[in-house]
Amino acid sequence: MAVGRICSRITATASPDETVRAAARRMAKYGVGTLVVLQEDRGRGARAVGLITDRDIAVRCVAESLDPGEVRVSEVMSAPVHSVSDDTPIEEALARMVSAGTRRLVVTSDGDRVAGILTVDDVLDLIAREAAAIGHVLEKQQPHVPV
Repeated sequence: MAVGRICSRITATASPDETVRAAARRMAKYGVGTLVVLQEDRGRGARAVGLITDRDIAVRCVAESLDPGEVRVSEVMSAPVHSVSDDTPIEEALARMVSAGTRRLVVTSDGDRVAGILTVDDVLDLIAREAAAIGHVLEKQQPHVPV
Protein backbone atom coordinates (compact mmCIF):
# COMPACT_ATOMS: atom_id res chain seq x y z
CA MET A 1 0.00 0.00 0.00
CA ALA A 2 1.25 3.49 -0.84
CA VAL A 3 1.68 6.23 1.76
CA GLY A 4 -0.70 8.44 -0.19
CA ARG A 5 -3.58 6.23 0.99
CA ILE A 6 -2.94 6.78 4.71
CA CYS A 7 -1.17 10.13 5.08
CA SER A 8 -2.90 13.25 6.35
CA ARG A 9 -3.80 15.29 3.28
CA ILE A 10 -4.72 18.43 5.17
CA THR A 11 -1.51 20.09 6.24
CA ALA A 12 -1.13 23.30 8.16
CA THR A 13 1.86 25.36 7.13
CA ALA A 14 4.18 28.06 8.39
CA SER A 15 6.66 30.46 6.85
CA PRO A 16 10.29 30.39 7.99
CA ASP A 17 10.12 34.15 8.59
CA GLU A 18 7.05 34.23 10.83
CA THR A 19 7.30 34.23 14.61
CA VAL A 20 7.12 31.10 16.70
CA ARG A 21 4.10 32.61 18.49
CA ALA A 22 2.21 32.95 15.19
CA ALA A 23 3.05 29.33 14.34
CA ALA A 24 1.95 28.14 17.80
CA ARG A 25 -1.35 29.98 17.42
CA ARG A 26 -1.92 28.24 14.08
CA MET A 27 -1.21 24.88 15.73
CA ALA A 28 -3.82 25.69 18.39
CA LYS A 29 -6.34 26.90 15.81
CA TYR A 30 -6.09 23.70 13.75
CA GLY A 31 -5.49 21.31 16.65
CA VAL A 32 -2.19 20.02 15.26
CA GLY A 33 1.27 19.53 16.70
CA THR A 34 3.22 19.95 13.46
CA LEU A 35 3.38 22.59 10.74
CA VAL A 36 5.14 22.10 7.41
CA VAL A 37 7.44 25.09 6.86
CA LEU A 38 7.19 26.29 3.26
CA GLN A 39 9.39 28.76 1.45
CA GLU A 40 8.62 30.26 -1.93
CA ASP A 41 11.02 29.07 -4.59
CA ARG A 42 10.99 31.48 -7.53
CA GLY A 43 9.23 29.94 -10.48
CA ARG A 44 8.66 26.60 -8.75
CA GLY A 45 6.12 27.51 -6.07
CA ALA A 46 6.50 26.72 -2.41
CA ARG A 47 8.75 23.92 -1.20
CA ALA A 48 9.07 22.33 2.23
CA VAL A 49 12.20 23.49 4.06
CA GLY A 50 11.41 22.21 7.54
CA LEU A 51 8.88 21.10 10.11
CA ILE A 52 8.06 22.88 13.33
CA THR A 53 6.54 20.81 16.09
CA ASP A 54 5.13 21.63 19.48
CA ARG A 55 8.22 19.88 20.87
CA ASP A 56 10.54 22.15 18.84
CA ILE A 57 8.78 25.14 20.37
CA ALA A 58 9.01 23.75 23.92
CA VAL A 59 12.63 22.55 23.73
CA ARG A 60 14.30 25.05 21.39
CA CYS A 61 12.37 28.20 22.27
CA VAL A 62 10.60 28.10 25.63
CA ALA A 63 13.18 25.98 27.49
CA GLU A 64 15.92 28.30 26.22
CA SER A 65 13.99 31.34 27.53
CA LEU A 66 13.66 32.78 24.04
CA ASP A 67 10.78 35.14 23.23
CA PRO A 68 8.31 33.33 20.92
CA GLY A 69 7.09 36.73 19.76
CA GLU A 70 10.58 37.57 18.45
CA VAL A 71 12.11 34.23 17.45
CA ARG A 72 11.54 33.15 13.85
CA VAL A 73 10.31 29.69 12.88
CA SER A 74 13.53 29.13 10.90
CA GLU A 75 15.53 29.36 14.15
CA VAL A 76 13.78 26.45 15.89
CA MET A 77 12.34 24.28 13.11
CA SER A 78 13.55 20.76 12.40
CA ALA A 79 15.48 20.59 9.14
CA PRO A 80 16.25 19.17 6.67
CA VAL A 81 12.91 17.86 5.53
CA HIS A 82 12.67 14.14 4.88
CA SER A 83 10.10 13.33 2.23
CA VAL A 84 8.64 10.57 0.12
CA SER A 85 6.35 10.65 -2.87
CA ASP A 86 2.72 9.69 -2.39
CA ASP A 87 3.22 6.44 -4.32
CA THR A 88 6.02 5.22 -2.01
CA PRO A 89 5.23 1.87 -0.35
CA ILE A 90 4.61 2.13 3.40
CA GLU A 91 7.46 -0.29 4.13
CA GLU A 92 9.90 1.94 2.25
CA ALA A 93 8.61 5.03 4.08
CA LEU A 94 9.11 3.30 7.44
CA ALA A 95 12.67 2.37 6.45
CA ARG A 96 13.23 6.03 5.54
CA MET A 97 11.92 7.14 8.96
CA VAL A 98 14.30 4.74 10.68
CA SER A 99 17.33 5.81 8.66
CA ALA A 100 16.51 9.52 9.13
CA GLY A 101 15.60 9.13 12.81
CA THR A 102 12.27 10.88 12.37
CA ARG A 103 8.62 10.17 13.15
CA ARG A 104 7.30 12.30 10.27
CA LEU A 105 7.79 12.48 6.52
CA VAL A 106 6.47 15.13 4.17
CA VAL A 107 4.53 13.46 1.36
CA THR A 108 4.94 14.99 -2.08
CA SER A 109 3.28 14.58 -5.45
CA ASP A 110 3.93 16.11 -8.85
CA GLY A 111 7.59 16.68 -8.01
CA ASP A 112 8.14 18.72 -4.86
CA ARG A 113 4.52 19.81 -4.25
CA VAL A 114 3.53 19.07 -0.66
CA ALA A 115 0.58 16.68 -0.65
CA GLY A 116 0.46 15.73 3.03
CA ILE A 117 2.37 14.41 5.98
CA LEU A 118 2.92 10.82 7.10
CA THR A 119 3.46 10.07 10.78
CA VAL A 120 4.27 6.95 12.73
CA ASP A 121 0.77 7.30 14.20
CA ASP A 122 -0.74 7.00 10.69
CA VAL A 123 1.07 3.69 10.23
CA LEU A 124 0.02 2.46 13.69
CA ASP A 125 -3.62 3.32 12.91
CA LEU A 126 -3.40 1.24 9.72
CA ILE A 127 -1.90 -1.70 11.61
CA ALA A 128 -4.64 -1.48 14.27
CA ARG A 129 -7.39 -1.43 11.60
CA GLU A 130 -5.87 -4.41 9.81
CA ALA A 131 -5.49 -6.35 13.07
CA ALA A 132 -9.13 -5.63 13.93
CA ALA A 133 -10.22 -6.89 10.49
CA ILE A 134 -8.26 -10.11 11.02
CA GLY A 135 -9.90 -10.47 14.43
CA HIS A 136 -13.35 -10.19 12.85
CA VAL A 137 -12.46 -12.89 10.32
CA LEU A 138 -11.32 -15.21 13.10
CA GLU A 139 -14.50 -14.55 15.12
CA LYS A 140 -16.68 -15.53 12.17
CA GLN A 141 -14.92 -18.80 11.56
CA GLN A 142 -16.73 -21.89 12.79
CA PRO A 143 -14.78 -23.73 15.47
CA HIS A 144 -13.16 -26.86 14.16
CA VAL A 145 -14.60 -29.95 15.85
CA PRO A 146 -12.28 -32.99 15.73
CA VAL A 147 -13.89 -36.25 14.53
